[in-house]
Amino acid sequence: MTADLERLFPAADDIPAPYRLDGTLEQREFLINGELVEWEGDLAPVRSAVCLRREDGELEQCVIGSTPLLDADAALGALDAAVHAYDLGQGVWPTMSVSERIRNVENFLHRMKEQRDAVVRLLMWEIGKNLPDSEKEFDRTCDYIVDTVNALKELDRRSSRFEIEQGTLGQIRRVPLGVALCMGPYNYPLNETFTTLIPALIMGNTVVFKPAKFGVLLIRPLLEAFRDSFPPGVINIIYGRGRETVGALMESGKVDVFAFIGTNKGASDLKKLHPRPHRLRAALGLDAKNPGIVLPDVDLDTAVGECVTGALSFNGQRCTALKILFVHRSQVDDFLDRFKSRLATLKSGMPWEPGVALTPLPEPGKTAFLTQMLEDARSKGASVVNEGGGNSVGTFFYPALLYPVTPQMRVYNEEQFGPIIPVVPYDDLSEVIDYVRNSDFGQQLSLFGRDPQQMARMIDACANQVGRINLNAQCQRGPDSFPFTGRKNSAEGTLSVADALRVFSIRTLVAAKDNAASKALVGSIIRDRESTFLSTDYIF
Repeated sequence: MTADLERLFPAADDIPAPYRLDGTLEQREFLINGELVEWEGDLAPVRSAVCLRREDGELEQCVIGSTPLLDADAALGALDAAVHAYDLGQGVWPTMSVSERIRNVENFLHRMKEQRDAVVRLLMWEIGKNLPDSEKEFDRTCDYIVDTVNALKELDRRSSRFEIEQGTLGQIRRVPLGVALCMGPYNYPLNETFTTLIPALIMGNTVVFKPAKFGVLLIRPLLEAFRDSFPPGVINIIYGRGRETVGALMESGKVDVFAFIGTNKGASDLKKLHPRPHRLRAALGLDAKNPGIVLPDVDLDTAVGECVTGALSFNGQRCTALKILFVHRSQVDDFLDRFKSRLATLKSGMPWEPGVALTPLPEPGKTAFLTQMLEDARSKGASVVNEGGGNSVGTFFYPALLYPVTPQMRVYNEEQFGPIIPVVPYDDLSEVIDYVRNSDFGQQLSLFGRDPQQMARMIDACANQVGRINLNAQCQRGPDSFPFTGRKNSAEGTLSVADALRVFSIRTLVAAKDNAASKALVGSIIRDRESTFLSTDYIF
């Protein structure tokens, strides 16, 4: 098995020409106050998930480029640019009409689409995401921007009317909150990041954006589009170690909105640094330990198919992945046999190879971490039941189907965020309900079954524990019009296309007495277009 895994990694000459990188990408530019500034300090190497086979047969992890290793002063300079551009709500961007902000975002989208090939190629090289999924991430991000624009148009149309209640005439609109700090995850460094970045911008906030720790070079092709599409200081893009840059930003107290997708510990540590936490709005997507629950009366073909995809899409490196499977003892042997068979059909290889489902992992030390978790479970009675499961070479870890998993094992409660599939046998649904209730996480779960009474019991038991219950389907984020949220240590706030616009804004009301004088005054302001806020303009 080890020899087979070693052969997955190519020599440099074996890489198809369309997917090769043109040398090492040394990036020194970062975006601040509408200018691409050259950083003259140290650079951070960017290592690929892909290893290359040298002439001597040894594997070597590729260094595909470098990014600026900014310090606290540079990061604070970017924050000051955002603060100046917001200008206590009086800057060009926050006072711009909604239709004008939409035009800027649409211009950015047009420029972004021109960079599709470059971004997709870097997604494959940096984080090991296969070609179809990399293309899907780019295209889905573009669709999300379109949907956000349409949602804002609809929101503004509803806000353009006046309401009369108890003798008071009023118009309610949503306005920006201030300066937003946006940070995304490495598993979806484009899509998940833009689901907070674009709503923050389009609602009139100014932004400091720090790309994910892996998947950072892929923002480089978009720097000029950001620079040219927005007024100076509206979007500022920084790089570097989070503890040196982001910590300083939070300690300044100048961040009004914190959008972060990562660990709950990281989010908590950063929020504690803010000197005025009551003034900090947060939108957080954090850890998850989503269970898949297979009931006694189940269509096993459906359950196994969804569980394989749910547990192993992008090697299980998704917050919405199925991280632990509870299977009724009457079904567990058949479930494991079918799962092993489906798993064996998944093709391993490099991200650009046709049909590849299993690819190398981008996170340093990840294979060692997964091996430790596996050994802990084995030492406490579990076995890897699929052939070759748990073998690793370089940055590649072959998925391990682990059974039987018990509460004494790390993998029972700890998020593995990788291709280990823990299977827990159970006899009574109360065992599974207790797990869900006592878990520190509460993002989603999946129920697989056909018995209406059992499914209903589980829905009612879990509805107050997680943000989404999936019936005979894997956990997932989409459609983007649905709320994406979580409980406990899994999230703060709710994101969907419409919800995100609300997260990054606040309702403001202009009110007057419902009398002739007030109506005349308001009518004059609207008729003569004296105000950007007080308006009945309808955006088509």
